[in-house]
Amino acid sequence: MRRSSGETKKKILTACVRLFLEQGYKNTSVSQIVDEAGVARGSYLNLFPTKDKILLDLTETMFGGQFGVARSIAGSKLPSVYAYAVDTAIQLTLTELNENLREIYIEAYTAPDTAEYIYVHTTAELKEIFGGNFPDYTDSDFYEMDIGTAGLMRSYMARKCDIHFPLERKISRFLTAELRVYKVPEEEQAKVLAFIQTLDIKAIATEVMYKLFAMLEMKYDFKLSMDGETEVTR
Repeated sequence: MRRSSGETKKKILTACVRLFLEQGYKNTSVSQIVDEAGVARGSYLNLFPTKDKILLDLTETMFGGQFGVARSIAGSKLPSVYAYAVDTAIQLTLTELNENLREIYIEAYTAPDTAEYIYVHTTAELKEIFGGNFPDYTDSDFYEMDIGTAGLMRSYMARKCDIHFPLERKISRFLTAELRVYKVPEEEQAKVLAFIQTLDIKAIATEVMYKLFAMLEMKYDFKLSMDGETEVTR
C-alpha cells in the first residue's frame, strides 16, 4: 500500500534532524537522507526540493520557546532587555558548545526562508523591548533593523572563540553593539552586561542544549547517538 505523504514527511524529518545534529548540516547528503528515511528520492524531492525547507521546520522548533527560557532566567522583576541579553548570550554560547549546532544556526540565519522566519519571529519582541526608544517606529522599522542585527549575530556565531577572543568577550562585544543600535542608555548597558557576567552562561547553555536535544528527540521520534559531535565540545 502506498505510504501517505504525511508518514513520508515524518520519516524524512526524523532522518534529517538526527543527521544534522549528529554529523552536521553540510555533511548530510540527499542520498543519506533517503537511505536513512527509507523513502524514494523522488518522494523526498517532491516534499522538500532543498534541505533549506527541512531546516525551516527545525528552526521553528528551536526558536519557538527560546525567548521564554531567557525570560525565566532573567526573572520577571528585571526589564525585558535583560531577557534579550540572556537569549543572545545563550545562542552565542550554544554555537561554541557544539559545532553542529553552530552550523545549523549559521545556516538558519543565512537561508532565505529560515532567515525570514527569524526576522518575523523577532520583530514583535524587539518592538516590545525597545519600542519606548523608538516611539514612532512601526513593525516594518523593527523588521528592517533586525535584518542588520541578525547579520551581525551570524557573523559573531561564525567566528569561533579562541584565546584571543574568548566567549565572555564575544558576548560583551556583541551585546554592546546590539544595545547601542537599539539606543539603550550607556548606564543601562553596563548594568545588563554586569548581570550577564554574574551568570554561569556555559552551564545554562549546556542545560538548554540537552533540553533542546531531548525535545527534538521527542518531536521527531529518534534517539541521538551521543558519540562525537553531539557531545559538548570542550
